[in-house]
Amino acid sequence: MFSAPGVPRPLYKEIVDVLADLKTAEIRSRFDQLGRTFAERGVTFALEGEERPFPLDLIPRIIAASEWDVVAAGIRQRVKALELFLDDVYGKGECFDDGVVPRRLVTSSAHFRREAVGVVSRFGPRITVSGIDIIRDESGTLRVLEDNVRIPSGISYVIENRRAMTQSFGSLFSHYRVHPVDEYPARLLRALRLSAPEGVRDPTVVVLTPGVHNAAYFEHVLLARLMGVELVEGGDLRVVGDHVRMRTTQGERPVHVIYRRVDDDWLDPLHFRPDSVVGVAGLVNAARAQTVTIANAIGNGVADDKLIYTYVPDLIRYYLHDEPILDNVQSYRLDDEDVLHDVLENLERYVVKPVDGSGGKGIVIGPQADDDTLVELRSVLLANPRGYIAQRTVALSTVPTFVDDHLVPRHVDLRPFAVNDGREVWVLPGGLTRVALAEGALVVNSSQGGGSKDTWVLAEAPGASRERVVKDSSTETLEILSRQEKSVRQYGPPPQSGSDQ
Repeated sequence: MFSAPGVPRPLYKEIVDVLADLKTAEIRSRFDQLGRTFAERGVTFALEGEERPFPLDLIPRIIAASEWDVVAAGIRQRVKALELFLDDVYGKGECFDDGVVPRRLVTSSAHFRREAVGVVSRFGPRITVSGIDIIRDESGTLRVLEDNVRIPSGISYVIENRRAMTQSFGSLFSHYRVHPVDEYPARLLRALRLSAPEGVRDPTVVVLTPGVHNAAYFEHVLLARLMGVELVEGGDLRVVGDHVRMRTTQGERPVHVIYRRVDDDWLDPLHFRPDSVVGVAGLVNAARAQTVTIANAIGNGVADDKLIYTYVPDLIRYYLHDEPILDNVQSYRLDDEDVLHDVLENLERYVVKPVDGSGGKGIVIGPQADDDTLVELRSVLLANPRGYIAQRTVALSTVPTFVDDHLVPRHVDLRPFAVNDGREVWVLPGGLTRVALAEGALVVNSSQGGGSKDTWVLAEAPGASRERVVKDSSTETLEILSRQEKSVRQYGPPPQSGSDQ
């Protein structure tokens, strides 16, 4: 928010002026009102077994239109590359033959599913919904922290955060032109309908949930309601002759598209865990017979693997013949003996993550860890170097946050959401800004006690110079052409296909 002590950046000047006119008691009152609103609407999450309102801070995070253009372009690029990678992994495997990614890294991934080979929707992508986590480092550079293309969650908080902010702090919006976020459900429904099996004119779409005890159940309910489709559990569906049927009070109905919020392991007890009671027996067979589309596709977790994350810049160059728009955080592959030795000698400098982890679980931040934790971590890495990566410690950027009646700096990241309908990748203008509420904490996940902020992406300011916009666009076009020319020289021309990738 500030470029120097007491000097607000131009984007935040109006907010600073409004806050300066408010007393602490009034800020506290509005903050409490947000909590009551979330509790009444059921916008909660489970922390240590207790359901709590999801913490939303009053001060929004603001992103300028020009910066958002870069973010959105980078996310679209990344999703397209990961889509082609997954199609290749479960198809021809050309990236293995060309030496871009070692085959052993994919086949040894905990999320590689041989059952997904041949399970291809003719019209739908493998990645319908993605959440790409982004941070701003010490130099102000935006970097991708990790990719989430299995079952990314958090969009419900984006929608509800905006609803609550307009009710509790609506006067702020009069000073800014903020892109809305309520288009997401319609975009998602359109993408799901477009992915329906061939020949289905009016597809039936459902949201498959594990049930009320899932931490993201509120999101499942909200999305089903906003899209106007049925929310179902595994027991509501059955497979008859490779066709999925839904039980209703008026008899059974065919189901053509399933937006599943159930992990691969629990999705089909015939192919995965036989003890699953939340999945649907025979669902994989129906998907292979192309009578139903599962979104996101089975086996996408390969692309979420943190070790594969280190190869994504190369995947962008290989599949798209372009240079990455958004860089990764500097990362180290511990399956290389020399790299492992260096990291083990300097564990206190690195952040170590399990390659198949989520929700901030299992992360060890070296500079904040005690000696006993580092000793234990060293033995874990020696026993299973393939299971972890190391990253340099990044001091995430901070935004003022209301904690205990004071405005204090807290670290944040950003999870923008993208919807891929197989023709284009649409990025929601905004996303979930997550806040590490504890002082000095770098893990922002709600499961670790984090909160959130409403994310405002600004529209182009009124009266902006058309000449400047055209000049900027021309410069960007030249830069893109230059990157493409460089990649074509290295990898050759892009492959021809019928899809507009």
